[in-house]
Amino acid sequence: MSEYDPAENGQGRGDASRSPRQRAIEAYENAGRRAADGLSEAPFIALAGGIAAGALIAALLPRTQAETRAVRPTARRLRESAKAAADAARETGSQRLQELGITREKGEETLRSLFQGVSEAAKASAQSAFDAAKSRS
Repeated sequence: MSEYDPAENGQGRGDASRSPRQRAIEAYENAGRRAADGLSEAPFIALAGGIAAGALIAALLPRTQAETRAVRPTARRLRESAKAAADAARETGSQRLQELGITREKGEETLRSLFQGVSEAAKASAQSAFDAAKSRS
């Protein structure tokens, strides 16, 4: 990039005297400088942005047959491992809840009681606010 000289680009004479081409060149040079400044100030953010942009582009491009063949076994293993882990977690969690005596019925009853209490508190608060507003009128 060349050094920017405002007098050389007619900046001192106002936007009307500069051609659209000159204004575009100035905008391009200014954007380049700002981008370079940003990269030097936050290189990790720039790296993360580049990775995100690359991932987005890769997601938008169609997958080739070679990629599909290469990824299929790994994807299958990953899916099977994730399913096994979820099943194990569900089973362990169910066993632990049974050990603690926590059943579905008790959970539903507790939630019903909680919602009823919250509802009653909200009604009481609303009534108090209404009464306070009414007494001020």
